[in-house]
Amino acid sequence: MGIKRFPARPRAAAAYLAARLKRAGQVTVELLLVLPVFMLLLFFIMEMGNLGFHTILAHHCAYEMARVGSLVAGPNAGNISAGSDKSRADAKMGKVLEKMFPNTPGVKVESSILQTLKDPQSEQMGEDLLVTLTYPATLVFPGSSYVLSDPPKQARKKKIIVRVRMPIEKPFYK
Repeated sequence: MGIKRFPARPRAAAAYLAARLKRAGQVTVELLLVLPVFMLLLFFIMEMGNLGFHTILAHHCAYEMARVGSLVAGPNAGNISAGSDKSRADAKMGKVLEKMFPNTPGVKVESSILQTLKDPQSEQMGEDLLVTLTYPATLVFPGSSYVLSDPPKQARKKKIIVRVRMPIEKPFYK
């Protein structure tokens, strides 16, 4: 198979050029049809990576706040009659939240104390601190952010809610 030569006759040359232009137009049309679908697929993949990053960030922050809150919520000054202090834990977790997210509005932390089973060794009721972190993740890529975002769609925000349960530290009284 040799190289195709350009036809010497004018009519054959015109027909050859018209056929080439028709094929070039076909490739352009195919590219214009496939490119938006390809770009949307690429943006979805990148947006999922962005959401994964924000989810991991929210989980780590909620875990750290639950850890701090469970240490602070225990009985004060070794007093056995004092119960867990949720208000002290909330105040400390609020300060930690301000340090973790200084310029992010909409991040909220809530907590509650849940009764668990009785500890057979210390003969006290156990308690867990349940921390709920609400984190509005910002979606950044076009197309996919509109599909994945929570209403209103124009805000491009996806609410991530994380719940972490941590046992409240109590001294051993015996």
